[in-house]
Amino acid sequence: MTAENSGTPDLSRAVGGRLRRFNDALRNGLEVMRFGGLNRDEESAPYRVERTRPMYRLRHYFAEQVEDGALPRILLVPPLMVDTTIYDVSQKVSSVRALNRLGVAPWVVDFGAPEHEEGGMERTLTDHVLAVSECIDYLRERYGKDVHIAGYSQGGLFCYMTAAMRKCEGVASVTAFGSPVDLSQNIPPLVPEELFTKTADFIINGFVRRRGLPAWLIGLGFQGLDPAATIRNRIQFLRQLHNREALLPREGQRRFIEGEGFVGYAGPAVAELVSMTLTANRLMSGGFDFLGQTVTLADITCPTLVFLSPADAIAPPAAVRAIRKAAPLAPLYEVVMSGGHMGLVSSSSANRIAWPAMADWLNWHDDAGSAEDQVPPTISPWDDDWQDDGVDASTQQLSDAADLVGSIMAEMGRTVGRTMRNTARTLSGLGEEIREQLPNMLRLGTIRPSTRVSMALLLDEQGDEAADNIAMLFGDRSHTFAAINERINNVVRGLISVGVRRGEAVGVLMSTRPSALSVVAALNRLGAVAVLMRPDGDAALEARLGGIRRVIAEPEQVETCLNALEIPIYVLGGGGESRDLDPRVIDMEQIDPAAVQLPRWYTPNPGRARDPAFLLFSGVGSQMRVNRVSNGRWALSAFGAASAASITPADTVFGTTIHYHPSGLMTTFGCAMAGGARLALTDRFHPETFWDEVRRYGATIVSYTWTSLHEVINSPPNRLEKHSPVRLLIGSGMPVSLWRRAQERFAPARVVEFYASTEGEAVLVNVDGRNIGSKGRPLPGGARLRLVACDPFSGRLEEGADGFARLAHEGEIGMLVVNVTTGNNQPGVLRSLFARGDAWLPTGDLFRRMDGEYWMVGTPRQILPGNAGPIASQPVEDAIGKLDAVDLVSAFPAQDGHEKRLIAAVTEVAGRTLLASDLDDALADLPVEARPHCVFLTDHIPVTSWYRMNPGALKIQSVQEAGKGRKVFLIDSAGNNYRDA
Repeated sequence: MTAENSGTPDLSRAVGGRLRRFNDALRNGLEVMRFGGLNRDEESAPYRVERTRPMYRLRHYFAEQVEDGALPRILLVPPLMVDTTIYDVSQKVSSVRALNRLGVAPWVVDFGAPEHEEGGMERTLTDHVLAVSECIDYLRERYGKDVHIAGYSQGGLFCYMTAAMRKCEGVASVTAFGSPVDLSQNIPPLVPEELFTKTADFIINGFVRRRGLPAWLIGLGFQGLDPAATIRNRIQFLRQLHNREALLPREGQRRFIEGEGFVGYAGPAVAELVSMTLTANRLMSGGFDFLGQTVTLADITCPTLVFLSPADAIAPPAAVRAIRKAAPLAPLYEVVMSGGHMGLVSSSSANRIAWPAMADWLNWHDDAGSAEDQVPPTISPWDDDWQDDGVDASTQQLSDAADLVGSIMAEMGRTVGRTMRNTARTLSGLGEEIREQLPNMLRLGTIRPSTRVSMALLLDEQGDEAADNIAMLFGDRSHTFAAINERINNVVRGLISVGVRRGEAVGVLMSTRPSALSVVAALNRLGAVAVLMRPDGDAALEARLGGIRRVIAEPEQVETCLNALEIPIYVLGGGGESRDLDPRVIDMEQIDPAAVQLPRWYTPNPGRARDPAFLLFSGVGSQMRVNRVSNGRWALSAFGAASAASITPADTVFGTTIHYHPSGLMTTFGCAMAGGARLALTDRFHPETFWDEVRRYGATIVSYTWTSLHEVINSPPNRLEKHSPVRLLIGSGMPVSLWRRAQERFAPARVVEFYASTEGEAVLVNVDGRNIGSKGRPLPGGARLRLVACDPFSGRLEEGADGFARLAHEGEIGMLVVNVTTGNNQPGVLRSLFARGDAWLPTGDLFRRMDGEYWMVGTPRQILPGNAGPIASQPVEDAIGKLDAVDLVSAFPAQDGHEKRLIAAVTEVAGRTLLASDLDDALADLPVEARPHCVFLTDHIPVTSWYRMNPGALKIQSVQEAGKGRKVFLIDSAGNNYRDA
């Protein structure tokens, strides 16, 4: 036999083998093209539908096989866009079969295919959460035990939300498989976060909300989230197309991923979910809404198990582990797996790791009572010291490959990647912040005396733009802009029916609650003046100074009005039920708005910037001051605060301040309305419930006035404050001692301190908080300000050689004056102050200007004469307040023989001691004459109802009284050092 002939059989066999492979591949390919996949001859796991509702069907798997009354049970929840068969993809990777083999009775919520259900594409997120809650009630009633719930991907989010909404009532435990709580972690490294979220919001609310997403598009999108895995799997499938036996074990998964496993996505539901986890991120901050009820994941207190994979590109570990920040009170455990997103529940790894761990978890809770020392070895207790390194799944994969080259290079790569991403996001954030606040800044510059602007008009504008957005949170309830405006319009009709007209001053005596703001806004919409009386004030004196002819009160204040006033009294609030009232009181809740015919003179929101809008009071008795606020002044503060604090509709402003204080009315409530943010109200500020309310409302901004946050800052650490959503504290008058400790307690949040003059429209703002105690700089776009040299004791302005006012030098005490922009007929306006025909109004407040920033000195009546110059209390309070041992400090004049001297009352921080040497160091930069003669320690410095320190209540009139029974530091005769008295 020749060499040529000896190779012929081998060649024939090779050719024949290739032809057979080609024939098998062709036959299998044609079957896939014709039927969508290979025929597996598999049956789905048996189940019985135990409950049918329009929204869902409740499946009971293996119901005929065994009575499961004694078995541990689990309620499985699928994601929105994935078919229920995710839990039964094939016989080999079936979640329900695996659980059944392990002695667990599985139940599954079947939402069906929305595109084939009546009204399915109109479903909301609330519909799905309520469906899960109903299933919990059903199983709890059936078995008499709390229910274990578990969900994959978005299904896990449904479980979180349901447990939070129920405050874990009836929920034994929660398990989530690859459920990303914070989708911002999924943003590609070099893509600016603001650009990504704004684009997503535009697409979702502009298109998806109205039309929803079809199943085929969802399938493409799912595959596009991990394109490398998709391409790899398809190449592997084509290479094995000839080998039917090799393909059949994974055929169910392949068909599921490539189309059969996806269902339509209801537009409203996807829009809510994206908002909740990305654009507004309320899953992280709290304060999301279900049927008017505010909910926070911080209410999850039951044991929670999390499954995750470092290789999961859809739900990276950082996004999944964010549940720790959102639910700080939940006992958390985790199981780390390998593989992709779907592999967490449908893979050989899931059969080997996930479901045995799930069975251990259920048995542990049902048998061992969840004792910490008996945690199953398959489950890891949560590591509270774990910190996200900011590396997503794709970056982690690259990092693992780099480890083969060297750990040093990998660390360098991660560092560079993080730096590039953070830099890009920071630059983008700055640009986006400027772009978002530009409308507010531009509007500030367009307000003229005749400009139509008011609080009520702003609420109307927000209602037109986003009627269904949440405007106000109070208690556990939420109120939309549409509902708020409807209530305001109804109150307007009631006011008209009792004879209130435009321009009339009407008293409002209410605590801070939604009905109070409704009345104030209704009076503003009518064009009347709301005179905001204080519940703890002198009602008779305030009514006289406010020039009111009628008062609207809440039920709790009716008795006060009857005893102090002889004008018509109207009651509003407390519901529409019939109630027994004094004959002199008219119940406005009994007025039918629909029966009131609007007069021809009524025009909604007629207010111009120059028109008076509100009247507020400060001080008591002979020291009471009347603060008249025009629409323009309110708007300047509102838009200015919104701009300075970068308020967006994603924010929630927690109004701990009162509406009848200028800081509450103009800064807190104003910035929320101007920025389209949500306003969370509390009728009475309780420091012990502060962190609970922050979480419940999802407060990103907390307002304050003076020392209102004092007890919160001094309270013991609270588990809810770790990773809290608060990013800003905004208000006015915070003492230096509190300011410093507030930034430590609320870090990384910062303090934004405002100053708004009692007279005129002067606004200063300290945005960055670097110079603690400074009132900052003039608000961009606000009224023009000047600091004029003056006599600090009388406030008389000094003139230069040309007869015009002389500007104060750097560091010199001066009177702050404001250019009149919304009317120049008010009392006190000075004309031709700097140029012929100009109009300026002295604010009555003294400042020093240093490096462009304004530092408060006080008012002329607070200045004491000294041999070497004026002596002021504010610089002393600022200096002593910087000491670590000082809690609060208040400086005030006291009699010492025949002259008055400045003394200071100090409370110490718990566990710290104030020393005389500390005072020497703190006051070293002040002139000897300006230092307090005496510093004494006290247990408590009284405050007013609006939290301003009130040293007068200490009833100390002389230096000798300050030293009685107290620790006292006296300055030596040279005025250089302090010593213990």
